[in-house]
Amino acid sequence: MPFDWQEYIDLAEALMGRESKPITTEAAFRCSMSRIYYAAFCHARNFACKKQRYAAKCDASDHVRIREHFRSCGMTRIASSLDRLRRWRNACDYEDTIEVSVRSYESMLSQARYVFETLKDE
Repeated sequence: MPFDWQEYIDLAEALMGRESKPITTEAAFRCSMSRIYYAAFCHARNFACKKQRYAAKCDASDHVRIREHFRSCGMTRIASSLDRLRRWRNACDYEDTIEVSVRSYESMLSQARYVFETLKDE
């Protein structure tokens, strides 16, 4: 069954502490998985700017450029992790029907934690 995008309104209201309809598991998974990507992406971008002289444009092109940057630095596993996270984020944010599960969530979380652990901001 296609995702009911209005569920994001209910989720937004709940996050703001307002009265809302009950949050579905799918809405929670989709939102959480999207935020996991952005956590890893922004951390990687900021690390690259601070430690590797990456020049962020702060626009949509950075999503591709940051992965290319890490590949060019020989950090292919970071680039691959960001790539997998981005694909899942796109599916969660744009596709009407996807299979979300605890397994896919845990896999994304593991990829994001790898990015944070590898790119420690010391």
